[in-house]
Amino acid sequence: MTSEIKFVVDLDENRVPEKLMWSAQDGGIDLQEAKAIMLSVWDAKSKETLRIDLWTKEMPVDEMKQFFHQTLVAMADTFQRATADEKMADTMKDFCQYFAEKMELTK
Repeated sequence: MTSEIKFVVDLDENRVPEKLMWSAQDGGIDLQEAKAIMLSVWDAKSKETLRIDLWTKEMPVDEMKQFFHQTLVAMADTFQRATADEKMADTMKDFCQYFAEKMELTK
């Protein structure tokens, strides 16, 4: 069995993303538009993380701040589930709260 996740990036003449779309048939998503994508892949052979970070010209700075915050929170949660290291996960969550305060994301 296989599953495919697909990203389509429309670029302008300077190769800057104008439109991002993604599909994941298993999730019922077909060419859904997105304003930003952060993708990390672990290369076990070279023992390093490979990354793709893209955002469109229309991605507002306030939404980018929210996107980063939510990504950091999700990373802390994933770290806790993957490693069972609650102490470090809590430290990461403390930073997420600090980040939210500094970015004025808390109400």
